[in-house]
Amino acid sequence: MTQELSAGHAASTSGQPMVKAEQVWKSFGKLDVLKGVDLVVKPKETFVLLGPSGGGKSTLLRCINHLEKIDAGRLWVDGELMGYHQRGSILHEMHHKDVAKQRAKIGMVFQRFNLFPHLTAIQNVMEAPVKVKKMDKKQAEHEAEQLLTEVGLKEKLDVYPAQLSGGQQQRVAIARALAMKPKLMLFDEPTSALDPELVGEVLDVMKRLAHEGMTMVVVTHEIGFAREAADGVALMDGGVIVEMGPPEQVLGDPKEERTKLFLSKVLT
Repeated sequence: MTQELSAGHAASTSGQPMVKAEQVWKSFGKLDVLKGVDLVVKPKETFVLLGPSGGGKSTLLRCINHLEKIDAGRLWVDGELMGYHQRGSILHEMHHKDVAKQRAKIGMVFQRFNLFPHLTAIQNVMEAPVKVKKMDKKQAEHEAEQLLTEVGLKEKLDVYPAQLSGGQQQRVAIARALAMKPKLMLFDEPTSALDPELVGEVLDVMKRLAHEGMTMVVVTHEIGFAREAADGVALMDGGVIVEMGPPEQVLGDPKEERTKLFLSKVLT
């Protein structure tokens, strides 16, 4: 019997939101990319970030797991302040080893698959549990095989990335992220680099994760995925959240003119 895709992932035990951003600012030089963003994502929710390129979506995603350092505000994951210790009103940056421990609870899937080209599919999925979590190799291999089977790649265990299609590589990348049993999954436009006919196979895996209760924050232009799988949707533009709410409201009856304009372009 196969297990669910999210089987074994860590659940939130703190009673806190899984993600909480409070007045988050981020600048690159003189350019303010995030301008006081507030966001709450509850455990087991799928939250989709929509909007034009350059609106701040991917930067916010990277701030959530501290790949980018925020310039102001606070950002928590499962009740823990990401990347910082707070003493009084002052933030002190964590040692990189402590940040790495926090990141181990967060899986991230990028536009590009970032697989190790010299490792097979199953070796790619085993790598982090063995090297980071010091998991027994036999156990890691067993779990990696289960995950790859669940993403439809049972016949590709010993195949190298160069021999896989883009959609297959992205499914290996998802399995690799799940192998660390994360509490939270972040997806940064995971289908944008794929040929159109390969998009569906990746979205199907993500929909199953959503339905099984994995907490996810997804940057995407796939409106159909947002309608079907999201619990919440936000439109970001110019570094701010323009409109936020359930998908039926934001996508079906938007209040803001900017949202209406964006949807009119992506839905035609």
